[in-house]
Amino acid sequence: MLFSTVMSITFDFTDFYELLNYTNYSNETPYIPNPKTLACEMTPPEPTAALTLCLILIATFLLAVPGNLLVGWVIGTSRQALTPSDVYLFHLTIADGLMALTLPFEAVSVLKGWLFGDFMCKLLSLIIEANFYTSIIFLACISVDRYLVIVRASETHKSRQRAFSRLLCASIWALGWGLALPALFNDATKLNDDSDRMICAESFDIGSATSWRLVTRGFRHIFGFLLPLFIMITCYSITIARLLRTRGFQKHRAMRVIIAVVIAFLLCWAPYNITMIIDTLMRADVLPYDCAMRKSVTLALTATNNLALLHSCINPVLYAFVGEKFRKKMMLLFQRKLRQERMSGSKFSRSTSQTSEGKGAVL
Repeated sequence: MLFSTVMSITFDFTDFYELLNYTNYSNETPYIPNPKTLACEMTPPEPTAALTLCLILIATFLLAVPGNLLVGWVIGTSRQALTPSDVYLFHLTIADGLMALTLPFEAVSVLKGWLFGDFMCKLLSLIIEANFYTSIIFLACISVDRYLVIVRASETHKSRQRAFSRLLCASIWALGWGLALPALFNDATKLNDDSDRMICAESFDIGSATSWRLVTRGFRHIFGFLLPLFIMITCYSITIARLLRTRGFQKHRAMRVIIAVVIAFLLCWAPYNITMIIDTLMRADVLPYDCAMRKSVTLALTATNNLALLHSCINPVLYAFVGEKFRKKMMLLFQRKLRQERMSGSKFSRSTSQTSEGKGAVL
């Protein structure tokens, strides 16, 4: 009885294996794909969202260019000796102005895709990346200068301070453009195989793309966000703690513009940096990967990147509404300009009247 039972069980399994072989041969066995090997095709933004974003970028451009020119003019033409913080703010204004010049190209790209070719893709990406580094490094230098002046009561020679600050600014520009060189890997490529829409994006064609991307992202996260942010938080925490123990409010007023500029920078750039860190962790297989997550992170990168571009027009507004010292300097410059125009106008009228009198005497 036992033997017959075993034989019947063996016969049943044979039928099962024959059926399994048949389904394999007929390609009817269920296939579970690897999500990392699936093509995750991106789609262009909705027309309404693209138009709204385009209008925001154009408005930012129209505010940023004259605003930064005004701030640069006020700081650069000041008759008083510039402090190191003023020098750093002046160079920060230059960086924001350069950033603003890229906004019309970004606006067209949002609506129609990238239409300007590989060279402009590399150049504008280089400008944006360099501004990304220099802006936060200049803000870190401002925080260190405020710490030295308020906490350490630094009394080094002013001419030596100005020379050192100018040399440091030149070094920061060189470092920022050097760290931005990986932007030269950006090329104009198709959004996906089924679309003719072009985008300006990374295209690593030397060695391992993953390795290149992780190395460049590492420099971006360390030198473009984490290290300067640590310096700013440390210096301003100590500085504010010292100010809270002082009785006078002169130093408090001097800190308002600086703190407002730093907060504005963090509100604009921190979301983009955090999203970029998440994207890097996904590419390094630290975070789980799936197509829906990939699309969400890509959409978040686009949104936070455009939020970061708004930073180029915010600092002039902060100077105008928060900086009492800046407003006084601006009013003095306008009054001086009006006096010069009146004096030149009065000289012109006197010379005209003298000429007419001379002609009358001759006649």
